[in-house]
Amino acid sequence: MTMFSAALFGLSLAFAATAASAGPAGSSPPSGTVSNDTVSNDDHAESAAESAAESTDERPEFSLPDLDGRIRDLSEWRGQWVVVNYWATWCAPCRKEIPDLSDLHDNRDDITVLGLAFEDTDVETFREFLQDYPASYPILRVDVYAPPPSLGTPRALPTTHLIAPDGRLAETWIGPITGETVRNRVDGETGAAPSP
Repeated sequence: MTMFSAALFGLSLAFAATAASAGPAGSSPPSGTVSNDTVSNDDHAESAAESAAESTDERPEFSLPDLDGRIRDLSEWRGQWVVVNYWATWCAPCRKEIPDLSDLHDNRDDITVLGLAFEDTDVETFREFLQDYPASYPILRVDVYAPPPSLGTPRALPTTHLIAPDGRLAETWIGPITGETVRNRVDGETGAAPSP
């Protein structure tokens, strides 16, 4: 683990501890943000619905290299829901999300998942990691010293942004999420029946 990764891990732990102790029960997170400490329940669905009403007109843009060095632009996936998931190899919750996000990516034609590798390491390390934790979705590399300005530096890992088909930022989750959370959020906005 690099010094930067260790520092980011420490910040992630500090943020999680602060978030767990902040505010009275039922207090809401910052606008457009939902922290998912639980997988799915009625309170979470209500929070997601409130957050959806507060989604912004902000339209993130970025161009990042994939593991083969090819530059990929977020606009390539315009017209689809795009799940932009910041992760790192040392992040246990990030590793746990990979199979579920792969399933989401593989089984929904209207949703694409992009993994943003937020770690100062070489491509070969990512390739070795992905042999043990295979992801079916594109993995893009983020310069930890210059992350995409439109998304900024994640406050904790994992951090996941949901980009609507029109390019606007629809939702941001700090902490682990599930494919079900994303499906319910997308289906709630499109009027489709939520996942069981």
